[in-house]
Amino acid sequence: MTDVGNNTARAGCGVTRAVIMLFAVAALSACTWLVPQPPGIGREVAWSKLPGWTKGGQAQAWPALLQGCGRLSGEDAAWTTVCHAAKALPASPDDVQARRFFEQYFRAHETIGFRGHHRGLITGYYEPILDGSLTRTARFRYPLYRRPDNLVSVDLGTLYPQLQGKLIRGRLDGDRVVPYYSRGQITDSADPLRGQELLWVDDAVALFTLQIQGSGLVRLPDGSLIAVSYADQNGYPYVAIGQRLVQMGALKPAEVTLQTISRWLHDHPDQAESVLNSNPSYVFFRLRDASTPGPIGAMQVALTPQSSIAVDPAYIPLGVPVWLDTTLPGDKPYRRLMLAQDTGGAIKGPVRADVFFGQGRSAARLAGRMKQPGRLYVLLPDS
Repeated sequence: MTDVGNNTARAGCGVTRAVIMLFAVAALSACTWLVPQPPGIGREVAWSKLPGWTKGGQAQAWPALLQGCGRLSGEDAAWTTVCHAAKALPASPDDVQARRFFEQYFRAHETIGFRGHHRGLITGYYEPILDGSLTRTARFRYPLYRRPDNLVSVDLGTLYPQLQGKLIRGRLDGDRVVPYYSRGQITDSADPLRGQELLWVDDAVALFTLQIQGSGLVRLPDGSLIAVSYADQNGYPYVAIGQRLVQMGALKPAEVTLQTISRWLHDHPDQAESVLNSNPSYVFFRLRDASTPGPIGAMQVALTPQSSIAVDPAYIPLGVPVWLDTTLPGDKPYRRLMLAQDTGGAIKGPVRADVFFGQGRSAARLAGRMKQPGRLYVLLPDS
């Protein structure tokens, strides 16, 4: 009886171990399945899975695509094929023609955020118009600076391949590179950039807005316009002053828009400079041809209103089409084909986009209020 009992016990233990192993394997498989995919461009998605894709709207992105082809054609075989095919179609294809083109020459991919999230933040920007002068006066006393001669840029990728795309900026102090002047130092009465002025404007808050937008127009006293574009930046990370105002209790998180920030700064001139300086980043400008149809983005092509977006190039390559699935303020669905043609200091992360809305008051109102959740689907050339 003892031997039989022991054999039975051993057999039972074997069954138990086998069951435990099966559960362990199943649990391990489940854990592997639950691990979020790395952030960036993910798996391919069927066109039918793109929200609103079959309802049209692809043709409106055609001018932006052709603008980009001027830079991308010849860079690699896939883009050369795409751009040659695009130029063979009518200059203004309809939605059906454009949709068939993108489905033939591209493959859609989902974009994955941090911790596996598929939704991110979609904001907007525009091209402001400021009043200014080529000479300093009592009214026009806030300078736009050109890229300073003593600003040094170091591409770390040339020294360390693992840091490809990482750029640091500073200035020489003897034989050392030290951090460049912060916003507070630049706007200080010591005026370390005296002599580097491009022109002057009459509103410090409007100038700050111009730096956030990256480009704009300056109306001179005679009514003529001068166009300015982003030239460089002082090397400090962008800090959103809206967060600073929330921390101060000046605004509630839901109230933060470009308009409410500007209004608060204008209404509190004694605190405005301190709040502005909480963002140490400072943008320098260059003149551009005012006849250009739009501001020039980071891709060095003219931006197209509501067809060009700024993205984080660490995750989304410049030049690619992106299907945007979001809403406008008020939650009206906003699904459009965009071209990734610009970047921005505040545009960080894989599911993050800034829509260029154009120029004028309506664009300013829309861009200033745009702060919506959304998804991005990146269209990669079919190699």
